[in-house]
Amino acid sequence: MLLVAAIGRARAHDYKHPELNGWFESLHSRKGPCCDGSDAKRLDDADWDSKDGHYRVRIDGEWVDVPNEAVVDGPNRAGHTMVWPYYVDGHPKPRCFMPGSMG
Repeated sequence: MLLVAAIGRARAHDYKHPELNGWFESLHSRKGPCCDGSDAKRLDDADWDSKDGHYRVRIDGEWVDVPNEAVVDGPNRAGHTMVWPYYVDGHPKPRCFMPGSMG
């Protein structure tokens, strides 16, 4: 059971950086807290973009628009782009989104 919990946390962020645990737990968007026991998905640069001030992301192969209220404000201490998805009728929706640096 503890192994499963440890693996789950590793998915949300690099387990080699436990100093970020508190920061991850504090993240929230206007939709609510980001870390509620589910994990963020790390996105490659090819899996997100920005056009006309709006983001979109590819989650499980499906492109979805990121609502403004799902964008996490503040600096990204992890550096990489992350999305916290939830699913409606089998389709992903971003609960929280934190852009990284495209490059």
